[in-house]
Amino acid sequence: MAFGWIDEQAAARRRAGLVRTLRPRPADSPLLDLASNDYLGLARHPEVVEGAATAARTWGGGATGSRLVTGTTELHGELERELADFCGFEAALVFSSGYAANLAAVTALAPHGSLIVSDAGNHASLIDGCRLARGTTQVVGHADPDAVRKALGTHDGPAVAVSDTVFSVDGDAALLAGLAGACREHGAGLVVDDAHGLGVLGAGGRGAPYAAGLAGADDVVVTVTLSKSLGSQGGAVLGPARVVEHLVNAARTFIFDTGLAPASAGAALAALRLLGREPERAARAREVATGLHARLTAAGLEAVRPDAAVVSVRAPSPEEAVQWAADCRAAGLFVGCFRPPSVPDGISRLRLTARADFSEEQIERAVRVIGETRP
Repeated sequence: MAFGWIDEQAAARRRAGLVRTLRPRPADSPLLDLASNDYLGLARHPEVVEGAATAARTWGGGATGSRLVTGTTELHGELERELADFCGFEAALVFSSGYAANLAAVTALAPHGSLIVSDAGNHASLIDGCRLARGTTQVVGHADPDAVRKALGTHDGPAVAVSDTVFSVDGDAALLAGLAGACREHGAGLVVDDAHGLGVLGAGGRGAPYAAGLAGADDVVVTVTLSKSLGSQGGAVLGPARVVEHLVNAARTFIFDTGLAPASAGAALAALRLLGREPERAARAREVATGLHARLTAAGLEAVRPDAAVVSVRAPSPEEAVQWAADCRAAGLFVGCFRPPSVPDGISRLRLTARADFSEEQIERAVRVIGETRP
């Protein structure tokens, strides 16, 4: 029977407690949201919503084509210039998603004969970029610049190290200065995904590379998403102008994909400008994350200290993690639930995301519900 193997895999997932289910949410959910990536609380901000609406009214519902045909509007160029300037890089290139941006950066910068050194804790989009690239990939230990240095020392040709800046599972940060140092010793490039750093880390939310003094470096390329702190959708690659020009000519997820919808570009641009006027939002997101962690550990829960806005709480098993998250929802709290194969170490977790617009009362409520529903 065609696709008969699907039933076998579905049965195996059920036995392992790893079935995933879509849960459409209403426009006005009564749940306190600790599951989304809206770190700065901008997705529903009036200026961001109006930015999307104005762009849609001006440019239409879609980009109408790939970026190299009809899919580049003046709005896309404006967003790219302001994003590059905000983060401290020479140029930027906007994609339809952060996933597409990561695939583009890794595949286009790791040609045949090159070495890719990839952190074991990297996001799936970076991993898939490594799989699609024509270079050879070597996976090294998590957050270990010395392991990167050792791997680069085994290769004579072009090389690039690839890492998240803030890892999405536990919320811990990469040692960017150490990574850059290891790469520079061997003439290698550094590609980092700042999806969870933009808007949270660095002066006024300018990102982890900015905080590490790497912004604008000619050997550093940064990918970001517009769907987290900026409350919109899409992604971008930031770096030297010659790298961006290379991506325009070589990155398949840029050349063959429809451009980012104007509404998303307009929303992201409005959010970026708002963050520029209100840089305290970044510090508040970090403050909320630190407060969540302190209260959770004081309540006897095993929570990982956050380096940005992600707080991870360990669960005993995949089944208990799912039930824990369900019990939280029943009590009015929406939390993320990470299980294998989404977690590289096999440990299931509740994944909490801090938001700059949370009140102290909301933080206390969240901790109380998580504590009361623990397995």
